[in-house]
Amino acid sequence: MQIRRLVPADAVAYQSLRLAALHESPTAFSSSYEAERDTPLSTIEAHMAPDSGRYRFGAFDGADLVAVVGVGRESALKVRHKAFIGGMYVAPAWRGKGLGRQLLEQALLFVDAMPGLLQVTLAVTAGNASALALYESMGFAVYGRAPNALLVDGVLYDDVQMARSVQAIASIVDRS
Repeated sequence: MQIRRLVPADAVAYQSLRLAALHESPTAFSSSYEAERDTPLSTIEAHMAPDSGRYRFGAFDGADLVAVVGVGRESALKVRHKAFIGGMYVAPAWRGKGLGRQLLEQALLFVDAMPGLLQVTLAVTAGNASALALYESMGFAVYGRAPNALLVDGVLYDDVQMARSVQAIASIVDRS
């Protein structure tokens, strides 16, 4: 298993996995399959350019992209001390094998190295117990709840808001 930052050459694999994620887990994302299915490949490639300010990490089984997570940093001067995690997805065949943890570890190592960063946030759909447990085990704490954050097929879902202070991930992760 290789985990690395995605580059423009990974755009086709990313788009394929992203669309599968949106189709298979519509309540886990604020975007939808319908909104993203016609996204031009050039747009995805531009988002993966080194200077885009967007960072995506992927886990590869050989040539197959099987999991992704996104990292971003707030751009406005008064909130540049914050980053966020989003778009995390592990293909069903790879769940329960620790891959999500490994992917999140790499993303957080990247975040922890950002100069001037003090906090990283994320949102997880209420009821997603496995994701909530993973995030808590990685140092995130719940700070709020956004009621009715998503409306999917006529059903409302809350988001649980979580935050983590930037710190050396080695203090959380046992590397033995």
